[in-house]
Amino acid sequence: MQWVTVLRTASSWTQHLPVQFRILRLLSNHLPNQVTEVAEKQLSHQQNAGASKRNPILKVPKGTRDFSPLQMAIREKIFSTIISCFKRHGAMTIDTPVFELKELLQENYGEEAKLIYDLEDQGGEMLSLRYDLTVPFARFLAMNKIKRCKRYHIAKVYRRDSPSIKKGRFREFIQCDFDIAGQYDPMIPDAECLKVMHEILTALQVGDFLIKINDRRILQGIFTICGIPEIKFERLCSTLDKLDKISWEEVKNEMILEDGISPECVNCISEYVQLHGGPGLIEKLLKDPKLVQNRLAMEGLVDMKLLFEYLTLFGIIDQVSLHLSLARGLAYYTGVIYEAVLLCHKHSHLNESLNLRSVAGGGRYDELVAKFDSRGHKVPCVGLSIGVERLFSIIEQNNEMSKQKIRT
Repeated sequence: MQWVTVLRTASSWTQHLPVQFRILRLLSNHLPNQVTEVAEKQLSHQQNAGASKRNPILKVPKGTRDFSPLQMAIREKIFSTIISCFKRHGAMTIDTPVFELKELLQENYGEEAKLIYDLEDQGGEMLSLRYDLTVPFARFLAMNKIKRCKRYHIAKVYRRDSPSIKKGRFREFIQCDFDIAGQYDPMIPDAECLKVMHEILTALQVGDFLIKINDRRILQGIFTICGIPEIKFERLCSTLDKLDKISWEEVKNEMILEDGISPECVNCISEYVQLHGGPGLIEKLLKDPKLVQNRLAMEGLVDMKLLFEYLTLFGIIDQVSLHLSLARGLAYYTGVIYEAVLLCHKHSHLNESLNLRSVAGGGRYDELVAKFDSRGHKVPCVGLSIGVERLFSIIEQNNEMSKQKIRT
């Protein structure tokens, strides 16, 4: 009876407290104060934890972002321009799963494989999010026994990279790919891919740009005559590919300290990879006393000479240059490789933190399809990828500077 009286008396001033909390208050007259305080703290902690669950921190995952209607209007205009060019060149679109079997991806990216997102085991299959659209395309060709086609594919890819929105580097982003698969006369598909890249960058009006070209065979020949073992070729290509992020001196130090290359070999490489130019440079290299002794280098230079002749006929030679430092870090490239970069002096009004590195790239990968074919049948392929996220960042800033109105 005494407890009932106590509870009834307290009910008028405890209505606003949680039931457990009110009971603790009432029992405090009969329990040691220390025990009561501990219990109250535990209940308070539980209540705060519950509030935290009800009100999570609202943000997008690192390396991703949302787009407003105004931003989407800009992006849709970019996609429309790109797709129109792809279709003019006879490409048809396909789609592939956003994730692939882990084993199909891990073996085809060399040093870049560490950036692949792996998924948990689902039903006995080890899966990974696609790193790019090229390897899934090669798998698609092999599975469907396709020997010749032109395709374009616009979709999201995922990389476990160090994100930097200001530099246009994300963990989730869209790639716009154009590829030509099949046997053609030498350098014709390669020249068409470069023509497509040139048309798109011109149509987007992002300013002056330069398309850097090289050939993996030329690069491998240079490494060989400089005494670099073949086993280190892919590793050095990944190191050399960092030249758009760090200086040549830093790259040299990494080759010596991390890749285990002697200073003499690095100095030999330096004599070649700092060269760049046009048809004149190609003729000079074709007569180089060291390179003429290397079959791979000569094959690459002969094809490069033919490619420049086609690019002259296409009228785009002024925006193209042979750069022997260009490496493209992905392991599946076998021949011609290329990257388009914006010329920074034409974009001085842009945010200084916006790193105007590569906005498009690609190359030849003649052996990739054979890796997925049970009989090892090769399907020669060459393609390109447009870096939409970096182009969007630049175009968005250009629009802000010019106060251009975009209809939504």
